[in-house]
Amino acid sequence: MSDRVAMRTGRRFARGDDAAQATAPVTSCASPLNVTRMLNPEVLRQRTGLREAFAQAQPFRHVVIDHFLDEAFARRLLAEFPAFEKGNNAGDDGRPGGKSTVERIRALGPAYAELDATIQTRDFLDFVGDVAGIEGLLYDPYYLGGGTHENRDGQMLQAHVDFNYHPSERWHRRLNLIVYLNEGWDEAWGGNIGFYRDPYADVHPRVRVAPLFNRCVIFETTEHSWHGFDTIHLPAQEASRSRRSVALYFYTKERPAAETAGKHTTHYVNRQLDERFAAGRTLTQADVDELRELIAHRDNQLKDLYAENARLLQAQEGGAWGRLTYLLKRFYVRYRR
Repeated sequence: MSDRVAMRTGRRFARGDDAAQATAPVTSCASPLNVTRMLNPEVLRQRTGLREAFAQAQPFRHVVIDHFLDEAFARRLLAEFPAFEKGNNAGDDGRPGGKSTVERIRALGPAYAELDATIQTRDFLDFVGDVAGIEGLLYDPYYLGGGTHENRDGQMLQAHVDFNYHPSERWHRRLNLIVYLNEGWDEAWGGNIGFYRDPYADVHPRVRVAPLFNRCVIFETTEHSWHGFDTIHLPAQEASRSRRSVALYFYTKERPAAETAGKHTTHYVNRQLDERFAAGRTLTQADVDELRELIAHRDNQLKDLYAENARLLQAQEGGAWGRLTYLLKRFYVRYRR
């Protein structure tokens, strides 16, 4: 699906007060910018249209906003974006991988300190909350899972729904706000965020959005907000590029009962086979490479699940509680015999 589909369903906006103030402490020493200085003023003037677009978007509520930040401020963020090696770039195996993240963005430079100070202000939270129709948005001072994200050639992100509660607080995760910082990006290079109706059934996302410079995507975090991005394939002459973004997550203390689910971690789904894989097809080398990639992702996911299960079992065996659990299990097994 082309980027134009997002224009029709999510209503992209070019160049252009129900929420409560967050209770999280202000942890940045930088002075917050007036929202009218950090954001493109045209975006603020389009608040009503943005709210309508967000509410009507499919397959779940979202909005795409071009030229989101003041142009000069966006370029300051790009100039201060951390080197790949400065972030956490360790893969699941502990070795350097193709993704790097920095959660402590306040230390990256004056622009990031100003960003951090501004997004926790009442004005900013009111604006985002009004667009999304969510009251009482909370800023996350820990940036858990958020901050700067950088992905190199070959990286992709499987369709998933995010963890639904803050890892250390009793807050409901409600919104993702991502600002992309990729000048001259070509949609054909991949790295396009996709929104799925059901990744267990759908081969392709219903909406696909290219990560263009100063483009913002805001979307709800629910049990059906399936999203990911397709594999980055850079041409040889662009090999030094990477996909860069700033990810901000927002929470509330409560959420509607109909949207509330039991606590869970991020839920990933492996990509489905493309329709071209049908009886009678002669596989090309590209087909073989894709099948191997899909199998590798499946195997890695199974490996991670088994490792997590092992850690949980080992934790149950440790300490006084683990010993008591062991004795109770032993008694139960013997009693059944």
